[in-house]
Amino acid sequence: MSDVKSYVCGKNKKPEGATPAVLLVNPKYDRNVGATQRACSCFGIHQLWWTGNRVTLDIEKGRKLPRKERMKGYRDVELRQHDYPFDEFPGATPIAIEVRENSEMLIDFVHPENPLYVFGPEDGSVPRQVLQHCHRFVAIPTRHCTNLAAAVYIMFYDRLLKQHLAGNEQQLFTPGEFENRGWANEDEYMNAFG
Repeated sequence: MSDVKSYVCGKNKKPEGATPAVLLVNPKYDRNVGATQRACSCFGIHQLWWTGNRVTLDIEKGRKLPRKERMKGYRDVELRQHDYPFDEFPGATPIAIEVRENSEMLIDFVHPENPLYVFGPEDGSVPRQVLQHCHRFVAIPTRHCTNLAAAVYIMFYDRLLKQHLAGNEQQLFTPGEFENRGWANEDEYMNAFG
């Protein structure tokens, strides 16, 4: 008897989306997907989804995201390329990060418990057919558009800050503490450099 693997797809497939998560709509550059993967890893977001075929990964052929963008924590983030990602997130609250007439300003935005953060491509806006799936719209108050990875970092920092202010955050780390590197405490640092 051979080892036969089966995979259920279609209507009977169990959804695989886990919030909080990020959805990039038809990203243009693999370096931006890599930088977004790094942002997800930094803030403990475990799934990064994207649509379209401008960025593709073929691990068997050696096609990966740029290493410099992935860092050590990249393994913590699942990468999923899917053209119908909203089917994978029943019960989620899709939030388009997009400047629209009815967008909430990020400063006043209250992050839901089950967010799917939706970001448009570097060379355009979130398409109408994607916006139809979104329940909320958020604008980042900057003078100019940020790049994709910067927008992701801003959203996650805002989420962490508001969780902290509400007393709901998880344990906070510095990169050295989380990765168990660097100085064990401030006294050691001050003895060496103070």
